[in-house]
Amino acid sequence: MARRFRRMAFVAGALAASIAAGAAAQGQPVYRYLDPDGRIVYSDQLPPANAKSVEAKRLTPNLIETDRTSLDAQRAQDRFPVTLYTTACGELCDRAEALLNRRGVPFTRVDAQEARGAEQLKKLTGESQVPVLQAGDKLLVKGYSDSRWQALLDDAGYPQAPPLRRPAPATAAVAPKGAPAKAAMPAAPVTQPPRGGYPTN
Repeated sequence: MARRFRRMAFVAGALAASIAAGAAAQGQPVYRYLDPDGRIVYSDQLPPANAKSVEAKRLTPNLIETDRTSLDAQRAQDRFPVTLYTTACGELCDRAEALLNRRGVPFTRVDAQEARGAEQLKKLTGESQVPVLQAGDKLLVKGYSDSRWQALLDDAGYPQAPPLRRPAPATAAVAPKGAPAKAAMPAAPVTQPPRGGYPTN
């Protein structure tokens, strides 16, 4: 009997969470009330007239930030990791790096002015010319050309633009030590629905 009760409580809790998540996503209120048998009910529908202890809650959607790299970009990165061979060569190298950043392409930067980087570049291309873009072990462009670099990244499967980022949630400012604390904003009054009726907000 106890096991069955726990199972029913678990199912009710899961159902309530599901209803709350769906209602939050649509900005709808969720109602919590007691039915005539004394059971707690969660619903996004208005409670019946015989419901008791009715509470209306407005929930905000929960956003879970995960890796901001898109699935297409992750696949492309796994198959064709990008390496940029560059130096402080001025505008040309700056434009090359800006293109990768603009498209949101993760890349490894190799400084060809350092001995190790120069050796890698010479082994790869037989030259010391920069910038050089390499994607995986098969795609390579020597010298910067916007159209050729874009085509290489397209062939490698990288998206044209990085994924949109959600703005960070606003956080309350923390007063420095020793500063007088600001008065807290008064809490909104809690209104109880009329007995036997429906909540009005």
